[in-house]
Amino acid sequence: MSQSNLLIIMSDEHQARAMGCAGHPFVQTPNLDALAARGVRFADAYTPSPICVPARAAFASGRYVHENRLWDNAMPYTGEPKGWGHTLQGAHIPVESIGKLHYRSDEDPAGFDTEHIPMQVVNGVGMAWASIRKEDERVGPPGGGRMLGEYIGPGQSKYIEYDAAVTERTRQWFADRAASGDDRPWCLYVGLVAPHFPLIVPQEFYDLYPLNSLPPVKLHPEDGHPRHPWVEKQNAMMDSEARFEDNEERLKAMASYYGLCSWLDHNVGQIMASLDEVGFGDNTTVIYTSDHGDNVGARGLWGKSNLYQESVAVPMIMAGPDVAPGTCDTPVSLLDISATVPDHFGLSFNGDGASLHAIATSDDDPGRPILSEYHAAGAVSGAFMLRKERWKLNYYVGFPPELFDMRGDPEELTDLAGDPAYAAKLAEMEAALRDILDPEAVDAQAFADQAALIERLGGRDAALKLGAPGATPPPEAKR
Repeated sequence: MSQSNLLIIMSDEHQARAMGCAGHPFVQTPNLDALAARGVRFADAYTPSPICVPARAAFASGRYVHENRLWDNAMPYTGEPKGWGHTLQGAHIPVESIGKLHYRSDEDPAGFDTEHIPMQVVNGVGMAWASIRKEDERVGPPGGGRMLGEYIGPGQSKYIEYDAAVTERTRQWFADRAASGDDRPWCLYVGLVAPHFPLIVPQEFYDLYPLNSLPPVKLHPEDGHPRHPWVEKQNAMMDSEARFEDNEERLKAMASYYGLCSWLDHNVGQIMASLDEVGFGDNTTVIYTSDHGDNVGARGLWGKSNLYQESVAVPMIMAGPDVAPGTCDTPVSLLDISATVPDHFGLSFNGDGASLHAIATSDDDPGRPILSEYHAAGAVSGAFMLRKERWKLNYYVGFPPELFDMRGDPEELTDLAGDPAYAAKLAEMEAALRDILDPEAVDAQAFADQAALIERLGGRDAALKLGAPGATPPPEAKR
């Protein structure tokens, strides 16, 4: 058994490239950069689903979304199927959580000995209204509110207060653990919500990103770049871009998002400093990641919920006493963290991922296939991403696919799917996707399960009244 502790920090909606260590030209993340400098950064990491609840359920269980059949933000993790936390509990490894989980309920046996100030879905139900996905039946958020929040800019929010409370509780947890006299290796999961909207950030972090310094976004429809038809339909459900008051507010949204990335980084720095202060720094492996990314205006899109890199790629860093510094180019996903946790403690685990320790110490394997899938808010059909070698396939049930050369075109500016010169590669990538699942069968299963959920909740009219209209409110937490 490894004698080092394991700390997992998961943020919410942190775009993979929005870190200095990932090469971003202006985002300031000195603490994450420092963590990456002494560890390994996985340069090609992905979420199993680009929306909170399914991604977190897959992370908890270590299994693909289509295996869990927890498709959207109204189908939270309940502790089934059992995951890495249960494996640790079975071996009597101390395992606790602090902060955002986005599971169903504090009472569910989700794999933690104790859940400190957990943030769960609203009333154990979540966004039931968004489970109604058929284009002629769906509606936007109840009450007609703006998904990104009514106010955008510098200030304080419940999320800022919650992240501060989670950070302080983590610091106290380290101090209590160090004073406990219990020298068993432990596992702690910490869930922070930044940079998830509402796009409100403390003034000092907002001021890091003057509006006149922000670059134009890529592929905006106003500049003559039409969106893929599936993406157009998905975005039409809420269309955050269309609801800005003016261009200045749109720039404020960008500055606030990047400011929230720096606020997140500040809290990571506080956590890491406290880890050192109590003497755990040299004997703790740290993994940092996020549940999914954010489009931040690219293609005129905000939030997540699609298969482009801004949305589906996540940051992933691992540092610790046995981790050699460097960059790993093997594609990975959150499911690999799920496999890493038991492996770190010498335990076996049956999931869909592989240990990051093994991946990082092996030769890069660009041909390792990575799957992500989306069956949630706004999706008129299932969408599936397969990353393999230099290629990325976005497969949409009932719509044309997209194919990108991620080596030659990392910004996904040119869709090659309609080019006859790439027909064989497109067919090869679709065949590789079908080696993992049947997209049409999975799509049908998702719609059937969501229809059954709506029926259990009392029908469409009842479901439209359930759950948060936007960002999930955090619990009250005293620091």
